[in-house]
Amino acid sequence: MREIRVGEVGIASIVERDGPWRTPEVMFPAYDPEIGRRHLTEMEPFLFDPASGRMVLTFQTFVVRTPRHTILIDTCTGEDKGYAAPFDFPKAPWLDGFRAQGLAFADIDYVFCTHLHLDHCGWNTRLVNGRWVPTFPNAKYIFHQREYAAWEAATGRGETPPGAAWRMNCEPVVAAGQALLVDDDFALDDTVSITPTPGHSPCHCCVNIRSGGERAVITGDLIHHVLQCREPDWSTIFCWDPALAARSRRRFLGEVADTATLLLPVHFPAPTAGRVAADGDRFRYRFRAD
Repeated sequence: MREIRVGEVGIASIVERDGPWRTPEVMFPAYDPEIGRRHLTEMEPFLFDPASGRMVLTFQTFVVRTPRHTILIDTCTGEDKGYAAPFDFPKAPWLDGFRAQGLAFADIDYVFCTHLHLDHCGWNTRLVNGRWVPTFPNAKYIFHQREYAAWEAATGRGETPPGAAWRMNCEPVVAAGQALLVDDDFALDDTVSITPTPGHSPCHCCVNIRSGGERAVITGDLIHHVLQCREPDWSTIFCWDPALAARSRRRFLGEVADTATLLLPVHFPAPTAGRVAADGDRFRYRFRAD
């Protein structure tokens, strides 16, 4: 994704991994092959790999530079976490992309996590002398307080998710005093705020960027693939509450459809950013032309 401007704010992308990922049959329990094939033939060819039958998904972090702050939104899988395939991504691409943005770890002021699944909070911490410590020493990390509490409790019960992700990626940040545990109405300032979109996880949030009369929304895992615009009821195998996730997705898409709001879904491949148009009870995603 090329850097985009939203008023006075710049938004860039750091890609950890992209390419074919999972088949829609595996990803969406409600997937109807006939309907899905029809939708896929109408979409941009870079969204699906017919040779493998897999959808193309990107794992990326957004760098948001406001006049006051440098912010990361969702931090991919991180390093030294020991995740099994298919989440055992090489780490050089993310680190190279971070440095290509002219950034050092100490430059980050805030880290927002739309939710606390392992591929959205991994670079929150790094391993130093056998201990997990916050990667960004000067940053405050924004966690939804009920999301954090839900995964803390799930970790205590030995559930997956979160598996070990909460202990590695989240608990050390709170222990270091660098976390802000926030509620649904949190706003950093007039430029950056959150919108609750629960379902994929207990308190999943989207992150709003507003400047100069323009709005962009980083949608986390509210939408994984453009297929979910055509079929908003197709929640994923990873959703905590699939029915609630579908309601949040349909409500959000209905609110932004046919407006100038620019969406940045974390898992959409380049050019990533786009806008939504209503199409009966479905929606069409229009990628932004660079």
